[in-house]
Amino acid sequence: MSDDRRDDWTQGPELSREERARRNAAATPRDGETGDADTVRLAEVRMMDRWIGGVLNEQRRARRWKIFFRLLFASIVIASLCLSAYAMFLAQDDGLSADRRHLGVVDVSGPIDADGQASAERIIEGLQRAWKDPDAEAVVLHVNSPGGSPVQSQRVYDEIRYLQEQGDKPILAVIEDIGASGAYYMASAADRIYASPASLVGSIGVISAGFGLQDAIDKVGVERRVFTAGENKAFMDPFSEITPTQRDFWQSVLNTTHRQFIDAVKAGRGDRLSDDPTLFSGLIWTGEQARSLGLVDEIGNLEQLSRARLGEVSLKDYTPSLDPWTLVSNRLTSAAAHWLGLSDTASPVRYQLP
Repeated sequence: MSDDRRDDWTQGPELSREERARRNAAATPRDGETGDADTVRLAEVRMMDRWIGGVLNEQRRARRWKIFFRLLFASIVIASLCLSAYAMFLAQDDGLSADRRHLGVVDVSGPIDADGQASAERIIEGLQRAWKDPDAEAVVLHVNSPGGSPVQSQRVYDEIRYLQEQGDKPILAVIEDIGASGAYYMASAADRIYASPASLVGSIGVISAGFGLQDAIDKVGVERRVFTAGENKAFMDPFSEITPTQRDFWQSVLNTTHRQFIDAVKAGRGDRLSDDPTLFSGLIWTGEQARSLGLVDEIGNLEQLSRARLGEVSLKDYTPSLDPWTLVSNRLTSAAAHWLGLSDTASPVRYQLP
């Protein structure tokens, strides 16, 4: 029988009293070891404090940004309301008294388009308002446009001719920097046309522009899928070839539209037009040259016209106001389409400079 006694709990040899005391003493931490444990706990507490502080700082920054964006949004809304109020109530106020004689001005500014600033709806409304005002000595179409939609131009032209049949109030046109194509179409209906010496006038012609990209799409390796009912339905598709027959047909459309333009100018200007063979070729002239061709009647600007008729500059704008945000959006869209060589209008046929 072995002298080694075994501990039923540890399955090891039973320790003597001296051995147990020695091991317990070894397991008791010394003073330095106790200090190290306290240091670790203190470091953990400090780390926790820093973490909590970082979370709080992040929440503060988030709240600041949230407040900033709320204030920015509120500022935009307030600015929008102020601009809309200005456009609705103040834009038409030019300081003239109700009974003061003046020239009723209607602006034709920018490309002529149904959805743009120079739409027939806005121009016609302005013409009617100026025509009905008994204090308006004359209605003045103030033109600064390269032209645009044939239909919009024809509508304004017809309205001017209609108003001329209703009474003897003169309707005049004053061309600023440019009065070309569809803009001149409108002006030709006026009783008299004025332009500055360096104004650009004329461009009596029609244009339809696009791209032929059928070879490019083949090089890229893209298959164009167009489904139509009617053999010529897709003849304006830039990715399809145009046949000689289609080309001749489209040219006939342009020729017909050009003839309408010429007939309107002749009806409006009458015998004042010269017999220069280039008059309806699409060329554009200065105001000084246009006068010799009979395209304008006198050299002068808006202020000179007012002084000549009223003895002073007395003008009142009858152009209906346009939402400022819509105006900015339209201008950006038109500029982008112009630089990209794309059309931002519904009609591919234009009385407009390229």
